[in-house]
Order: sequence, then C-alpha cells, then structure tokens
Amino acid sequence: MPLNPAEVFQHYTDAWNRHDASGIVSTFAECGTYTDPTTAGPLAGAAIAAYAESLWHAFPDLNFETVSLTNNAQGLVSAEWLMKGTNTGPMMGLPPTGRSIALAGADFARIEGGKILSLQGYFDSDAVPRALGLDIIVQPSAIGPFGFGTSVRASNGSTALPGAFSITNFFARNPEEAAVMKESGRKIAMDMLTMPGFISLVSVVVGDCLMTITAWETLDSMAPLMKQGEHRSMVSRYFTSEFGQGGMTGVWVPGRLNPRRVRCPGCDKMTPVEAPKQNCTCGAVLPDPLAYW
Repeated sequence: MPLNPAEVFQHYTDAWNRHDASGIVSTFAECGTYTDPTTAGPLAGAAIAAYAESLWHAFPDLNFETVSLTNNAQGLVSAEWLMKGTNTGPMMGLPPTGRSIALAGADFARIEGGKILSLQGYFDSDAVPRALGLDIIVQPSAIGPFGFGTSVRASNGSTALPGAFSITNFFARNPEEAAVMKESGRKIAMDMLTMPGFISLVSVVVGDCLMTITAWETLDSMAPLMKQGEHRSMVSRYFTSEFGQGGMTGVWVPGRLNPRRVRCPGCDKMTPVEAPKQNCTCGAVLPDPLAYW
C-alpha cells in the first residue's frame, strides 16, 4: 500500500535532514520536479541531488524543522518550514562566513501514488545573502551606452605613491567562461597581496568584460607576477585558445601625480599631505596620507 501524501512528504524532509541525496530523489516520481526561487526553473532527478549537495557543501549542518503541514484528498500537501545552518563551506565562489541562518519558507507538493509529482518551494531568496553579510544589489545590466556590473578592491594597506599601473581587460565568450576567469582573478589577487611593492587593485566585471587595474610602487615590482603562480597559468591558457574572446594588457607609468589631500582636524581645510604627522599651516597635526589607489 503506497504511503499517504503526508508520509511521503515526511520521508522527503527526513532525507534532507540526514543529507541523503538519493533518498530525496527517490521520493519523486520518474518525471517529478522540484522548483524554488533560486533554481531558474524545474529540476529533476540528478539535478535535484546536485542542488541538495551544493547546499550541504555550504551548510554542512543544514536541517529543516517542519512548522506546520496540511494535505487534502487530492494529494496536495502544504508545509511551512524553518531551515537552519551555519555557513562553514564555500558558497557562490565565496569563502565561508561562519555565520548562521534561519530561513522561513513553504513548500507546496502534488503527490500521487506515493511519489512527488511536483514540489514548489517559496522563500525570500535575498534572506540568506543578507544573513551572511552579503550586499544585495539590484540594477539593470545596461541602459543605453551605460553598462552596469560589480567591482571589488583589494589592498595590503600600503599608502605608498604608485610608480606604475597595470591594466588587464578580458572578454569572455559565455557566462561559464566568465566564472572561470573571475575565480582565477581572485587567486591572482591573493598572490599579489603577498608581493613586495604591490599597493592595491580594483577589479570590475560588466557583462562579458572583466577589467583589473593594479597599482605598484615601481615597474620592477610587478615583474614576479609574470613568472609565477596563477597569473602565469592564466596567460598560458589565454594564448592557447583555452578561453577568452579577446583582451588587452598594458603597463602605465604616471605622467603626473597630484598631491594627496586630507581634511585638517584643526581648521577643517582640505590640505596637501604626503609625509606622516605633517603639520597644517594652522599648526594642527594632519592625519597620515590615505591610500592612493
């Protein structure tokens, strides 16, 4: 005798809580589907298992608490739940935050013959990123001549004046390639942070364009970047046509650097400053120079 709909749904929840991907899939009919706000469409079979495993990878202690459950004679089940977990694994290409989440949601399942035909989950898809301390940015991809994207700055805290800048500009052929290039760029940034003479970088991603501008104390400071680590590997892959639609690189030497300025704590004037503990004309000690780049 097949399980009733409430029992089927309980088996589904139990499989989630024991982190049993095949157990989750076994509660679905052969063509049964799972959908929620993050899946970009229905998932079936192995795709459901892969989705569950990705969540367990990010939240190894993930578990669901059923708050309420109702069902009717037509095999429709509605359940409120609370998902809890601690982010101790990487997520969306980002390192773990160590933060805990408690996400409320609801599932609506159609069950027949002891199997789930379809399950639709509803929850606030922005709640998890917010709980993990991630910014939620809503913007268009483009308006007329303006393209929109994301940016990141990395610095080792140096306030030295730059003697050279490097500019790298790559275009990806597809989103998957862009993801690989972004991950490689993250590794290159980690390498640069340990290099003598490195000051800081700003990376920008707009559509299929990935641009990075780095600041260095001298031209010679960036020489090791070309000879070792992820950067050398990335350049090799680019020139052997493994990925990339095109791009450019260049090294720029400043033609003129105007003096940095800080707000004087004594007279409130914006005052040129380069040497630490320099005095303003009013006699007040000025703050240290801010980072140039």
